[in-house]
Amino acid sequence: MAAIDQNTVRKDLRDFIIENFMVGSENETLHDNDSFMERGIVDSTGVLELTSFVEEKYAFTIEDDEMLPENLDSIDNLVKFIQKKLN
Repeated sequence: MAAIDQNTVRKDLRDFIIENFMVGSENETLHDNDSFMERGIVDSTGVLELTSFVEEKYAFTIEDDEMLPENLDSIDNLVKFIQKKLN
């Protein structure tokens, strides 16, 4: 697969997270390095929704042993993880 545009990935992830997990939180700011779990944005069920979105959007499978905060717990972590999986 061709190299991915990090800005596009960031925007896609941010839009998904705000739309699905931050409803009613329009005044809250989501920074790329914010921990979803620490901020209470994504819970354990939300992680499954997020991984499903990423798998569908980028056409790869996230293995059980990859379901780690360092891969999934912020926009920055997700961008790095997606890039690694696609390269």
